[in-house]
Amino acid sequence: MSKQIAIVSVINDLVSDQRVHRTAITLKHAGYEVLLVGRQRKASPELFPREYATHRMKLLYEKGPFFYAEYNIRLFFFLLLHKASLLVSNDLDTLLPNHLMHKLKNIPLVYDAHEYFTGVPELEHRPFVRKIWKLIERMIVPRLKNMVTVNDSMAELYQKEYGITPLVIRNIPLSIEETADPKPTRKDFNLPDDKRIILLQGAGININRGAEEAVLAMQYTSNALLLIIGDGDVLPTLKTMVSENDLQDKVSFIPRQSARTLAQYTSLADLGISLDKDTNINYRLSLPNKIFDYIKAGVPILASPLPEVKKIITRFNCGMLIENHDPQHIASCFNRMLDDPAFLQKCRTNAWQAAIFLDGEIEQRPLLNLFRQIKSPQLK
Repeated sequence: MSKQIAIVSVINDLVSDQRVHRTAITLKHAGYEVLLVGRQRKASPELFPREYATHRMKLLYEKGPFFYAEYNIRLFFFLLLHKASLLVSNDLDTLLPNHLMHKLKNIPLVYDAHEYFTGVPELEHRPFVRKIWKLIERMIVPRLKNMVTVNDSMAELYQKEYGITPLVIRNIPLSIEETADPKPTRKDFNLPDDKRIILLQGAGININRGAEEAVLAMQYTSNALLLIIGDGDVLPTLKTMVSENDLQDKVSFIPRQSARTLAQYTSLADLGISLDKDTNINYRLSLPNKIFDYIKAGVPILASPLPEVKKIITRFNCGMLIENHDPQHIASCFNRMLDDPAFLQKCRTNAWQAAIFLDGEIEQRPLLNLFRQIKSPQLK
C-alpha cells in the first residue's frame, strides 16, 4: 500500500513556527508522510533535521507585493509537480495555490487560520491590498470543508462572517523530549544572577504589541532585566529606544531560537509578558503562543486583558492583567509582582497546575481525528 503524503505549506522560514511543527507531527501520527514547505530568507538560521521532510524556497523578493506574488506562483507550481494525498494551508497567504490544486487534482484541503489575516495592522492603512486579500478569503473560505483556527473567538468570527465552523486547536505546545543534560542555569546563557528577568518572546514582535511600552517601563523598574527574544518589525525601534534612554543594562536582545532553546530561556525567567494592544480585531482576538509557553515553564504572566488571554489568566490565576499601556503603570505591575515572592510562587504553582490541563497532546487529538477521517476513505 502506497504511503499517503501530506504537503503542509506556510509562508515563513519554518524555524520558529511551533504551530506548523505541531501540525506536521500530528500528521505523522495520523500515518502520513509529511513534507513541510516554506521559504528561506537571506538571514534565515539553519534549519535542523526534523522528523519529517522540509523544503524552503529561495525567492528573489523578501517582502512586499512581489514577494507574495512570487511565493504564491512558486507554491502553485511546486504543488502541481508533487504528489499529495492531503494539502494543509497555513494562513491566507498560502490558501489560493492550495485551493487551486485542491480543485485541479481533487486533493483534500485543510485550511489553518492562525489569525484573522485581513484584520492585521499591516493592512490597516493599505485598503487596496486588504481588498485583494479579502476577495481571496471571500471566494474560498465559505467553500471550505475543513478549517482550523486558534481559539473560540476567532472561530466565532469566521462562523459569523462565512457560515463555516472551524475546528479550534489552541497553540498549546507539545512536550519537548527531555535529555540527559543537566537543566540550564543563567550562567549557561550569560544571564545575570543578581537581577530578576522579565521575558518577552515572539516571532512577531511588531508595532502595537506593547514592546515599546515595556522597554520604557524599565526606566521605573528596579533590579530587573527585560530580555527580548525573537524578531519583528519593531526591533530596530526598540534598540533605538534603549540607546536613547540609556537602558543598555536593563534591556537585552537575543535573536530567534529553536523551540528547545527558547524553552530553556523561558524556564529561567521570573516573569513573562504579553502586552498586545486592542488596536485591531486580529490582536483583540489573539491568544499568543507565548502564554502557553510561559505556563508550561511555570512562569508568572503579566498580560493585557484581551478576551482570550484574560480567560486563561483569570481561570488559572497564574498572573496579573494590566489596566493600560502607560509605561509607569506597566512598571508598577513589574515591581508589584517581582517584589512579592509569595504572589510569584502562587502564580508559579498555579501555572504548573494549569499545564496539566493545557496539554498539547490532548489539544491535538481532534486534529489527529480529522486527519485520520480524511485519510481513511483513501485506504479502503
